[in-house]
Amino acid sequence: MLVKYCALSTRALLIATMALISPVGRAQDNGCGGTGLASGTYTIPHGGLQRTFKLLVPSSYNNRVPSRMVLIFHGWGGDENEFLRDPTVMQEANARGYIVVAPRGIGAGPPDNLNNSWTFRGSATGRAANDANAVCDTSITPRYTYPSCQNQTALNSCSWTHCQDNDVEFVVALVQHLQSSMCVDAGHVFAAGGSNGGMFTWELGQNPRTAPLLKAIAPLIGLPHRGYLDGPGRSTKMPVLLITGLSDNTVPPGGWDDPHFTTTSNERDRFYYTGATAITRVWAAAAGCKIGRKETPVDVGSAAADCRSYCATKDSEWPAVLDCRARMGHDYGLPWSWKLILDFFDRV
Repeated sequence: MLVKYCALSTRALLIATMALISPVGRAQDNGCGGTGLASGTYTIPHGGLQRTFKLLVPSSYNNRVPSRMVLIFHGWGGDENEFLRDPTVMQEANARGYIVVAPRGIGAGPPDNLNNSWTFRGSATGRAANDANAVCDTSITPRYTYPSCQNQTALNSCSWTHCQDNDVEFVVALVQHLQSSMCVDAGHVFAAGGSNGGMFTWELGQNPRTAPLLKAIAPLIGLPHRGYLDGPGRSTKMPVLLITGLSDNTVPPGGWDDPHFTTTSNERDRFYYTGATAITRVWAAAAGCKIGRKETPVDVGSAAADCRSYCATKDSEWPAVLDCRARMGHDYGLPWSWKLILDFFDRV
């Protein structure tokens, strides 16, 4: 849902909107319409809160040429600097001309004062899809329930993310604001995230409010909770690159071609997630690919990851749905994974 402000009647609206934004950075002229934003940290009002995001504008940015944009979502307890403090993320995005937007989740302030988090289906209620089953083993997993969820949303002790704002609606507002403030290629807006942020990235691809805003998604070591196996939240194909760790005991991918849900196996928690095979099968089917076979290996030029797909063909193009697994634990592997993510976004 692209919102563009038109010349005369909209200038006052745009000025009023910009007055609500608290920047740490210098504004620049924008030939696409609106006052541009420079690299820096900003706040935007939403849901009665001031939501924070960090912006990285590439050195090649031209205020008359639309730029691709990628939103990256941190993991549980992270912040807007989690990805951007890694030199590979900054260097690769700058070299390829991507505007990078790193929002901050909610939690580390009243009323929660807990880990910053992103809320997706099942994470705040603690309930699996379409049944009364919990998303964790309540006899083993500690209670992480945020104060903002205790009285209304949490249905059991498996609730583990905030209830202070609607994160999906926040992303809609953020994308619309940036598209009206900068020269953004609205047809090439992407989302990626790690761990809790990767789980939320699936939510953005599945939700009819945000799916039309995105060209493709790339969840990193993050899967939906058990049962939330929805395909893309729009009728047209949405490419997805999933990267998981074969030794990840926090969000394990499960076995190749195994459609069953997976279980956290660390010493403290027992959360349940959809398996990598189950969710990529659903998305491959939505893309019109045949899923009645094993995933086919795909050479993506990365020695770190074993990538397979139900959508692989004999031509040289990358398939629309890629399931990549690496010999790592619950780790981002950004020196290689971020390059792979941008390679995927470059090709879709």
